[in-house]
Amino acid sequence: MAMGRIIKFYREDGKCPVTEFLDTLPSKTAQKVLWVLKLIEQLERVPSQFFKKLEDTDEIWEVRADYGRDAIRLLGFWSDGSFIVLTNGFQKKSKKTPTTEISLAENRRRKYRGRGNHE
Repeated sequence: MAMGRIIKFYREDGKCPVTEFLDTLPSKTAQKVLWVLKLIEQLERVPSQFFKKLEDTDEIWEVRADYGRDAIRLLGFWSDGSFIVLTNGFQKKSKKTPTTEISLAENRRRKYRGRGNHE
């Protein structure tokens, strides 16, 4: 079987922002997010309702998990073709993805690349 995508969480200074964010979610919402992450790792073609590139960004991708009225988004980037490094998560409150979240993901991407992380 072909190797799928591998999702990693960005770490900095011993902290993992995505894990910390997921820990704040209600259990059922967090389970939905983890289900979507598993889909992304396993499906050859992931429907854009779950995973898509954000327009007008520096190669930032968005994981999309909706549960009830909760719209959860995780941002990240590709590393070495098969790794997706997730940098931050937030609860979406409006149509547009907040520019502060996109900037945070882009900054973490630059730091990650600058550290020479290619694991």
